Amino acid sequence: MKPKERVKASLEHIQPDRPPVFACVTPQVGDMLNRHLGINDDGLVDAFFANRISYTKALTALGNDCICVAACWPEGYAITDNGNGSVTDEWGITWGNTGVYYEMIDHPLRNIETINDLNNYVFPDPLASGRFRHAEMQIKEYGSDYAIIAEQECTIFELSWYLVGLEKFLIDMMLGKPYANELLDRIMEYSLKQVCQLVELGADIVWTGDDIGNQNGMMIDPGQWRLIFKPRMKYVFDTLKKLNPDIKIAYHSCGSIRPVINDLVEIGLDILNPIQPMAYDMDAASLKEMHGRELSFFGGIDIQDVLPNGTPEEVRKHVREKKKILGKNGGFLLAPAHNIQPDTSLENILAFFEEATKI
Repeated sequence: MKPKERVKASLEHIQPDRPPVFACVTPQVGDMLNRHLGINDDGLVDAFFANRISYTKALTALGNDCICVAACWPEGYAITDNGNGSVTDEWGITWGNTGVYYEMIDHPLRNIETINDLNNYVFPDPLASGRFRHAEMQIKEYGSDYAIIAEQECTIFELSWYLVGLEKFLIDMMLGKPYANELLDRIMEYSLKQVCQLVELGADIVWTGDDIGNQNGMMIDPGQWRLIFKPRMKYVFDTLKKLNPDIKIAYHSCGSIRPVINDLVEIGLDILNPIQPMAYDMDAASLKEMHGRELSFFGGIDIQDVLPNGTPEEVRKHVREKKKILGKNGGFLLAPAHNIQPDTSLENILAFFEEATKI
């Protein structure tokens, strides 16, 4: 089967020749794969979601069945180097170099209290010139043979707290400060403008989401999630389905989110990601048994222990197990539960792809 045909069959719960595969990598891993494969012209893309949309040549050569695209930095834009090891992006978020990653160290709305404060903040233009040039080129090159994923994670909650700071935003949201609801709505509309453009360009799958879980449970009370986020996500899903009734919608949240999976199904979710294996109550077998007729699963491969710490044979065994459990009767897009990290050896990455792509 061709990659696009394989993905389409699986997401329609038809058994393909093998589960389709999609992996993302960090820049360190991407550069390592490029060196291994002798690829010199496909590096990190300049974008907010860079890790998800970069190193396409290497990853398709290894076996990816999907291509991920996203809005990029606008034409003529360059991220600001602050000269002290930190950079500031177009949102005004400052990122510090930790040695492996850039992590957020300052938030442009850290002192926000009112809607007037929010009105004084200038949002980037979601459809600025040049944002979709890379997506257009990727879709033109790969769209006939590979499934196209439109990346728009951080759909509502995450980007909102990136601007404010997590602790403050959680408190202000729970206190019902008016700016918090207004900010959520403005971020939602920003995300929708970008992802609708990607759907119109030819995306087959939309990758929405917000991290609302941690290792042991949800970081937001499920009742509060239903009150604040469920209607907004329903609006997002309904808008996308109206634009293209055939679009498949994925929702990403790391961690343990079992209490709201039924809610996501209720509002029209097609694909749950990333099925973090070591998170509480996210067991692949029970999720497949409970939701396998109504949901497809995207992820399932452990990056916390097996990929970085296992032997190549342990990686292969883990992949075989997930193919057997989650791949039965289709409904599975096999993937690591997050970007493959720099602590993972080349041998284990190759073992993952070799086992994942076996028919």
